[in-house]
This record gives sequence, C-alpha cells and structure tokens, in this order.
Amino acid sequence: MGKWSPADDAELATGWRLWLELSDRVWPDPSWDGTPADAIRQVRALLTACEEIRLTYLAETSQPSVALLQLLQSMSFVASFAVDLWHDDTHPLDVDRAELLHGDLASFAEHVAGVRAALARGGGWVELDRRPWGLPVD
Repeated sequence: MGKWSPADDAELATGWRLWLELSDRVWPDPSWDGTPADAIRQVRALLTACEEIRLTYLAETSQPSVALLQLLQSMSFVASFAVDLWHDDTHPLDVDRAELLHGDLASFAEHVAGVRAALARGGGWVELDRRPWGLPVD
C-alpha cells in the first residue's frame, strides 16, 4: 500500500473521514437477507461514501494529494469485480456460492485493511487500531 501523510487540514480531515468509513462496512450487517446482492449492498454504500469523500475533498482544496486520491480510487477499482459479479444475484446462497462470495469479500477486506493502515500511519493515529475502545491509553 502506498504512503500518505497529510499536507493540510483538509487532507487530514479527508483521511480521517475515509479511515472511519472503512472501519465496518465490508462485511454484511445483521440486516443481511442471505443473498449476495444484499451482501454487496454495504460495499456499494461504502463506495458511494468514498466518492462523496473524494468530491468533497476536491471542492475543498486547490492542490489535491495524488496519494490520497489514489487511496480513494483504489476502493472502487478493487471492489469492482465483486460488485459486478454479485450486485444482482438475489438467490439465496448455497455452500459453494457462499464460499466464493466470502472469498471476494475477504479480498476486498484485505485491501480495506491496507488502506486503513496507510491512513493510520500517515495520519498519526496507528494506536487507535491497537487498543480496545473505551480504555485509557498508557
């Protein structure tokens, strides 16, 4: 994963917002109906959020960060295969298809983890991924 460090407040806020959005939207939520299309719903919502973040960032800065834009754009690129494959599959999963869907989501989740790690390193909030929420930092 590429390196990124914020050059200004707009870039820092964008990185932070992206990091937060990526925290829990890869896997289906409890409302999942058991179909691949509904599993991909959350990924599609995440991609929509990424596009909104990108457009907001571009509106706020006159010198956008290539590294940050690449991180944002990588999300739709990496997710495109799974989204194209599963977005209209409304049939309940069988064991074989569940394994395939899980593999596609796991690949995307691995990419998301890499983007989050790059953002955390560059933004200086690596320790947030390392400690249980709500506990004081030593």
